Amino acid sequence: MGNAIKPAFYFEDFEVGDTFTTPSRTVGLAEVATFAGLSGDYNPIHTDAEFASKSQFGERIAHGVLGMSILTGLVTRLGVFEAGTIALLGIEEWRFKGPVFDGDTIHVKVLIEDTKITSDGKRGVLRRRYQLVNQRDEVIQEGVMPLLMKCRPE
Repeated sequence: MGNAIKPAFYFEDFEVGDTFTTPSRTVGLAEVATFAGLSGDYNPIHTDAEFASKSQFGERIAHGVLGMSILTGLVTRLGVFEAGTIALLGIEEWRFKGPVFDGDTIHVKVLIEDTKITSDGKRGVLRRRYQLVNQRDEVIQEGVMPLLMKCRPE
């Protein structure tokens, strides 16, 4: 099987109000344990079933930043930002609104809130609002990740 040709999207291909929904992914305790090992964050709310059972959540929850990491991976599966990406410019207004539990299936809703061309006219900034949503249609994380993108080559 040959390599699939991915379409190239550039700054000009996006308009305010554009929306995208990623595929879904189920999060399990294996991802939580792996993330704890990678990050060194062994907080018992994530890693100790007995401790977590006595918490307000009643069970272990995924790290909030693990949710953000999975979010960025799900967004790449859209295939619309990669070709024109120069740099992620930051994380703004991020809110952790609810937990990700073992077995939750999550996806991301993306809204283009603003587009702004840079002064050199060769790049633009997309203001992208993300919502991380679980299988119960609850928004569990939300915020903005502005992206610096290439303009279409002449």
